[in-house]
Amino acid sequence: MKTYNNILFLGLFLFITAAQAQLAEDSELYQTLKQKDSILFDAAFNRCDVPTLEAIFTADFEFYHDKGGFSEGRDVFLRPVKESCASWDTNRPQPSKRILLPGSLKVFPLYKNGELYGAIQHGVHRFESLNTNNEYEKGDVAKFTHVWIKEGTHWKVKRELSYDHQYKPE
Repeated sequence: MKTYNNILFLGLFLFITAAQAQLAEDSELYQTLKQKDSILFDAAFNRCDVPTLEAIFTADFEFYHDKGGFSEGRDVFLRPVKESCASWDTNRPQPSKRILLPGSLKVFPLYKNGELYGAIQHGVHRFESLNTNNEYEKGDVAKFTHVWIKEGTHWKVKRELSYDHQYKPE
């Protein structure tokens, strides 16, 4: 019983500590990275804006996806995006879209010697795709985690994890 209580206490302590480290939604860093998240996915899904995507990822970017595998390097990751964007018909609705689920976004600052150098951003999003009737159908809901690095005054994504994809049409 004592071991169970110790484990329970440790789990509760870690949960409370993590919750306190999360930034408030009205903080400057939270708002900055929320805006960057919006820019990233708007460039990828709404505008096929490859130059913006190139600027938002570090050259040594790594992408880990539970269904699509691992991509090492920004150029390797963006190659299929560039190919898809080259054939995108801008007169049609976007073929798929990403929706950030309200209240799911969390930001955790990273410090070294008291200096802010990065942040971890975590959230949950839903994807929708056009069906044969040109209507959007709800698809996967997934979790994502971005490791943002501050390079001078610019924030860039160095690592991205996309996982726990589950088909949830409701």
